[in-house]
Amino acid sequence: MKASTIIEVKVGMKIERRRFLEGAIIGGAGLLAGRLGNFAQSSRAADSRVEVLVDEAIATINPDIYGHFVEHLGAVVYDGIWVGENSRVPNTGGIRNAIVEALKRINAPVIRYPGGCFADSYDWRDGIGDRAKRPRRTNFWLDAHEWPKTPPDGPWKYETNHFGTNEFLQFCRMIGAEGYLAVNLRGLTAQNFYEWIEYCNSPAGSTTAAEMRASNSMPSREPFKVRFWGIGNETWGCGGNLTPEEYATEYRRFTAAVPRYGIDLKFIASGASGGDLNWTRGFFSKTAEKGAGLFRGIYGWGLHHYSWNVSLGKTNDWFAGKGDALSFDEAQHYELLREADQMETLINRH
Repeated sequence: MKASTIIEVKVGMKIERRRFLEGAIIGGAGLLAGRLGNFAQSSRAADSRVEVLVDEAIATINPDIYGHFVEHLGAVVYDGIWVGENSRVPNTGGIRNAIVEALKRINAPVIRYPGGCFADSYDWRDGIGDRAKRPRRTNFWLDAHEWPKTPPDGPWKYETNHFGTNEFLQFCRMIGAEGYLAVNLRGLTAQNFYEWIEYCNSPAGSTTAAEMRASNSMPSREPFKVRFWGIGNETWGCGGNLTPEEYATEYRRFTAAVPRYGIDLKFIASGASGGDLNWTRGFFSKTAEKGAGLFRGIYGWGLHHYSWNVSLGKTNDWFAGKGDALSFDEAQHYELLREADQMETLINRH
């Protein structure tokens, strides 16, 4: 967005740029006119002037807020991103070329992986090493009834782990994005998290983990230098059914002492579900008991809010009421926009 430094009216009134823009955003010209009074109705209205300097930038929007999300559910990973090296689908090292080119065009800045709820049962060690020898696991979403039409077998329900840490971070390199890894706080330990950082970020040849990284089916001798780490996911629900106070204790334990290798690590705490202000209040209150200095280690707060193009008035069942991702009517489209429009209000309340 570009605009002038001030909005000048020749009758002698000057409005700061930020104040003008806030007025325009909140209520448009009508609200602005109310702020200016009724001078427009006076004989001096014809003498007013608005000057816009189109080449003056107001500020830079942090690109990190326009991130994307990859989870092992449906066909997001298998057939979506990963088709395998021997696929007839054009690919580079097993990664679908078309999706790489699409994400390059929109300059995707940050990609989160491996979930979502899938992360709450995921062991990163399953997805490294020789791809042919990686263990097969039950996918977290095995019994999910959100997509009953998926095949009875295959990676949608039984995870092959052919797409793991190296494959994901190589995918990020190919599209020019940074990787954002979600840690399994429900099922794994703080030590496991420590070792995942070591695997991703320790210098070439410095540790056994670095050597494992270089001997992967998709090897990377040089460190990935992952900055973004989500400490748990939806810990109020599928991520452990914790209270905010319990989660605050776990967050402190997971982030107490981890290797940084000269990298400015960014920890994202598991935020509340929608309007649950008690979660936010409880987490920060409990964290404050150990001193305000701990707040400096929290880079992000993962507030969750789901916007669905719901089947309006057809059902009270949350899952059954969700509309189709591609086939929806005008009412569902506007319902989706209405739901998404709640984000600013939620952020301000929290």
